[in-house]
Amino acid sequence: MRKSIQKNTPFLWFDNQAEEAVKFYTSTFKNSKVETVARYGEAGPGPKGSVRTVAFQIEGQQFIALNGGPHFKFN
Repeated sequence: MRKSIQKNTPFLWFDNQAEEAVKFYTSTFKNSKVETVARYGEAGPGPKGSVRTVAFQIEGQQFIALNGGPHFKFN
């Protein structure tokens, strides 16, 4: 069986719930894992130490969840 190479990484935008969403996704799917968590520093724009992005995998598919604030609405 030939494994395909992922060409795009879905980017999921949240106001400030990225970490909670990723915990839910990785608890729901068996073959999943959190890879990295990046936090805001002194320069912001989020509060220092709060989650900026979470990189994770589900069944080998890469995803990134971003706490980007309420600037864009889901559609």
